[in-house]
Amino acid sequence: MKIERLSTDKIRIFLTFDDLTERGIQKEDMWREIPKVHELFSEMMEQAYSELGFDATGPLAVEVFSVPAQGMVVIVTRGKMNSDTDDALLDDDDEDMYEMEVTLEQSETISYVFHDFEDLIRMAKVIKPLAHQGGTLYSYQNKWILLLDPDGMDEKEQRYQAIIAVLSEYGEATSVTSAFLDEYGTVVIAEEAVHTLCEHFK
Repeated sequence: MKIERLSTDKIRIFLTFDDLTERGIQKEDMWREIPKVHELFSEMMEQAYSELGFDATGPLAVEVFSVPAQGMVVIVTRGKMNSDTDDALLDDDDEDMYEMEVTLEQSETISYVFHDFEDLIRMAKVIKPLAHQGGTLYSYQNKWILLLDPDGMDEKEQRYQAIIAVLSEYGEATSVTSAFLDEYGTVVIAEEAVHTLCEHFK
């Protein structure tokens, strides 16, 4: 489990599938109201408080994204409480009580980060025959992030697995979403990123 602060009132939590398996949770369970998921959320909030000082009392907006071959991304935004809510919370004996508005989304986008531009170029040349088209390249905090649309491929398909293997060899999986990069990153190549890299860096 990896927790990052995005702003004063917003954090991002990256859960690997191993994190879920260890707790007896399947990916599909994240869309269900079951005790194990509530226990996981409480654990995440405790870790967020101990590591980042993020206080999760009060209303929270929770967005959950499924990231292919990587895990789950949970974005938690703390809302503002009115005085009535403050009083109600002070009178409540259950400290683990959260008011949550939960949004669940499944992202099919494959996202990988590259710390070295040369690794990015080498990856593009190897992956080009497998990823025939598409791809958006961003820069963020002196790193390069490639987003690929699997274009209807199944995660069990051989070409899909080969693409993941090549990406993993040269880069590392990231929990960053396109929405986050559109807001905080810089678009370097808006479309056909793999093809464009191969054309310009032969």
